Amino acid sequence: MINLLEGLSLFGVAIATMLMAIASLLGTMTLKQVVELGHVDARILCNLTGITDPRELQDVFGPPTMNRVWHGLTLADIERERRPAGYLVSDDRVDWISIGVAFLALFWRHPVADLLLIVAAVSQIAGWVIASKLPK
Repeated sequence: MINLLEGLSLFGVAIATMLMAIASLLGTMTLKQVVELGHVDARILCNLTGITDPRELQDVFGPPTMNRVWHGLTLADIERERRPAGYLVSDDRVDWISIGVAFLALFWRHPVADLLLIVAAVSQIAGWVIASKLPK
């Protein structure tokens, strides 16, 4: 069988995937802490749900207060309304699986491990691309 990734390319893709996932985990952790404090704005809701249109947030969560903040939302409320894009952007499970796959691919030399690493890297890249298109 032929391995898709060898040597330096394998190491580079694995390290890049791990770093992207760690950065995503840190960003998501920060957003979740802000939700726990109770000051949720449109940017945070868009990042945690994957909703790309801020006007759609009013349909889902109701109108914000005068200072454009939603009060009384919990993480459970927000996660119930998560769209597929929200899983790529801010789901901890996707990030932890990507880290695990990247670590596994460094030590298990098999074409399946290479394929899983490529899928993990593409999912991380897709999450970052989607996050860059969300409202700021």
